[in-house]
Amino acid sequence: MKKILIIAVLLMAGIVTYSFTHIPEDKVVKKDMPQKGTVIEMNGDLYLKSIADYKSTKEFKFKGNRPVVIDFYADWCGPCRLVAPLMKELAKEYENKVTFYKVNVDNDRDLATALGIQNLPTILFIPMKGDPQAIVGSAGKETFKQAIEKVLLEKPAK
Repeated sequence: MKKILIIAVLLMAGIVTYSFTHIPEDKVVKKDMPQKGTVIEMNGDLYLKSIADYKSTKEFKFKGNRPVVIDFYADWCGPCRLVAPLMKELAKEYENKVTFYKVNVDNDRDLATALGIQNLPTILFIPMKGDPQAIVGSAGKETFKQAIEKVLLEKPAK
């Protein structure tokens, strides 16, 4: 009887452990897979792969399948720290419509230089068609929403 009880306890412990540690395949987060509703850390390689090739051509040709917002920031930048939570909120709000990235210019100076980023924060809005547009400096959530609606989603301003 003791052996059966021990086996039952071990089986239950195994089932409980498995249920808390097993992640279903559809919930597995892959490192290079953009996550909806989040701000994704971007570097030059990801920019080349997902946005445009700035190394071999001067002409901007967007590679993505969804409009993009890129927040160029630095950890030491006070206004950048004010913009970051707004970008997180907007990423959740526009999760099925716009992809949000952030680039730490101290970690990826080549990309920032190639794109002409000189002041922080610089928020780059990249539509599906047409040229990217930017807001330089800190702004409020409503200003960013208006830019997203007008530049990326082509809706008239309210």
